[in-house]
Amino acid sequence: QVQLVESGGGLVQAGGSLRLSCVTFRRTSSFDTMGWYRQAPGKQRELVATISSGGTPNYGDSVKGRFTISRDNAKNTVYLQMNSLKPEDAAVYYCYAGKIINVEGARVDYWGQGTQVIVSS
Repeated sequence: QVQLVESGGGLVQAGGSLRLSCVTFRRTSSFDTMGWYRQAPGKQRELVATISSGGTPNYGDSVKGRFTISRDNAKNTVYLQMNSLKPEDAAVYYCYAGKIINVEGARVDYWGQGTQVIVSS
């Protein structure tokens, strides 16, 4: 069982910043992709940002230019720096890790428990 532990959520005013962290007790380099998704009440879970094992980031359209994802393989941690936060960024943020397990591309997905981000206007 892979454990992903998020931290860094909380309450922030619109325009402010937060940094989320996700630590895993398995080497981050063992995952093909790690990242963050979020889910607001009444909405589907959506992509925030992912980062490949090679360090290539991918961002959801709504956060491009404001959020930055990074990974520190030495610390087995993935970070999400969130700047210029908006009320619509409020959600539960989930850490994600994915690993391709065979040549056909089958993948195993792992999820953290989530950390709440609240943005006041």
